[in-house]
Amino acid sequence: MMRVSEQLFKEATAGDADAFGRLLECYRRYLSLLARVQIGHGLQGKVDASDLVQETFMEAHRNLTRFRGTSEAELIEWLRQILGANLADLFRRYLGTKGRDVRLEREIEERFDRSTAILDRGLIAPGSSPSQQAAQREQRLLLAEALEQLPNDYREVLVLRHFEGLTFPQVAFRMERSLDSVEKLWMRGLARVRELMGGAT
Repeated sequence: MMRVSEQLFKEATAGDADAFGRLLECYRRYLSLLARVQIGHGLQGKVDASDLVQETFMEAHRNLTRFRGTSEAELIEWLRQILGANLADLFRRYLGTKGRDVRLEREIEERFDRSTAILDRGLIAPGSSPSQQAAQREQRLLLAEALEQLPNDYREVLVLRHFEGLTFPQVAFRMERSLDSVEKLWMRGLARVRELMGGAT
């Protein structure tokens, strides 16, 4: 994962399109994870998270001059807002609703907040979130990248269990697997995340 330097952030937000493209790549896996969790709430099999993130990046490029923030945290929040609006549009399209649905947008935002909180604290040690905001943002990106590198079954069981909050029996039902196999996948997935993050979670 590319670490976000102050210089890259300054160049990107000053209008350097190449620097902005490189900056956005730092958040691809994080945003993909957020999108995947939302898609799991009703659009699974109909929408690809990577396509949604790409659409979000294209929109961010088009609207860079509208970004008024001065920090990485504000940029991440801006990207989340764009992704959230794109998700709301998709839900409206597939669920057949017309016009703005404030309730739907609020639900998406609440789920984003829950997912972000899980990424902040890590999957394994809930009380171990870093004390500084910069360290928390790095933790989010590292965890999202580690999850992205997992085999599909490992990633799915962790996303369903931790991000969607399903019980193990519910995860087993969703994945069409036995309870025992799901619990083993979960343990192996956590161990692999620990390994990929160098024991940081």
